[in-house]
Amino acid sequence: MAGPYDVIVVGARCAGAPTAMLLARRGCRVLLVDRSRFPSNIAHGHFIHRHGPRRLNDWGLLEALIATGCPPVTTITLDDGDFPLTGHDLMAAGVAAGYGPRRGVLDKLLIDAAVAAGAEMREGFAVEDYVVDGDRVTGIRGRDHAGSLVTERATITIGADGRDSRLARTVQAADHEFVPTVACWYFSYWADAAVPGLELYVRGERAIFTHPTNDGLSAIFVGWPIANHSVVRADIEGEFMTAVDCVPELAGRLRAGRRAERFYGAANLPNVLRKPFGPGWALVGDAGCHKDPYLALGICDALRDADLLAEAIDAGLSGRQPLDAAMESYEQRRNAATMADFRLNLDLAQFKPPDAARRRLRQVLRGNQEATRRFLMAREDMIPPETFFNPRNLRSLLRELGAVAR
Repeated sequence: MAGPYDVIVVGARCAGAPTAMLLARRGCRVLLVDRSRFPSNIAHGHFIHRHGPRRLNDWGLLEALIATGCPPVTTITLDDGDFPLTGHDLMAAGVAAGYGPRRGVLDKLLIDAAVAAGAEMREGFAVEDYVVDGDRVTGIRGRDHAGSLVTERATITIGADGRDSRLARTVQAADHEFVPTVACWYFSYWADAAVPGLELYVRGERAIFTHPTNDGLSAIFVGWPIANHSVVRADIEGEFMTAVDCVPELAGRLRAGRRAERFYGAANLPNVLRKPFGPGWALVGDAGCHKDPYLALGICDALRDADLLAEAIDAGLSGRQPLDAAMESYEQRRNAATMADFRLNLDLAQFKPPDAARRRLRQVLRGNQEATRRFLMAREDMIPPETFFNPRNLRSLLRELGAVAR
């Protein structure tokens, strides 16, 4: 039986809050709950790129994000250990290639947007169980900020509650793909480190990436194969700086600045793609698809899937489409959008050496600033990828490389 809400969203961060916002903007009665109180930082990566910035702009939130002091990233450097490829002026329709806001900033902005759209927000609400009628989820049971036991019902309950989703466990959501943790990551923040954009360096079985964030700080991340975790954990700072020293120019910048916060780490990073819907329930964000942070896809994919899920629920609840058919479409569209990246990200996070095609492409781009810029724009989905990654263009670049070699 439907309750007072059309939708309850459990988890109010970068997947749940935009889902609630988009549904409320469509006129749905939405309850958004989270055990945390906001603003609240969490020890997760927080770079938004590819289609993420464009969505924030379309939703009318990008200017507010920039106003928090989050600098736009218009320069990207990729270095596989052979040479750096750097693209500058990476902008499309006034939107930069990326933004790296702290999670306390981003999540609060998204929650405020959901509330402004008409969603009801309850902070400090701990979901203890899900209400089930037969095989259908009909709501939640939990304790509010005062400790009172509360039950709320809805037509659809959404789990935006992360990779260890209680809702996914409750409904026994099937795994379409599952690969255990392949890498561990540690990170911290530096002041006065002069990091102008996104930089990614691969040095054997180490990956180092950095980007600017709020408060004039730079976020620095280092990843290793999970087999190295015990060694890294025994001397986090030593192993971290040993990895950074593999990139002397970056190490010099960090040592000219100062570390502003403690080290944070993660070693529970399974790669899982779950069935994202069933009778009365849906999953979004990491609850439905969790990936190693190598390609920093978590937030931008959470925003995308929030968009897809809100569209499907609205189509079903409004009667434009049968709800089951709409939710099936959500799953198909999500899978089609994420599968190639899921597998590429997994390969990279296992520190597999670059294949011949990737090495050849890097050689083709070396010293060609305009081609490098277009490559990065296509890679970041700022221009249609096929405008760069098509046989005619790649053959032309190979001919140019041959001419230079002669």
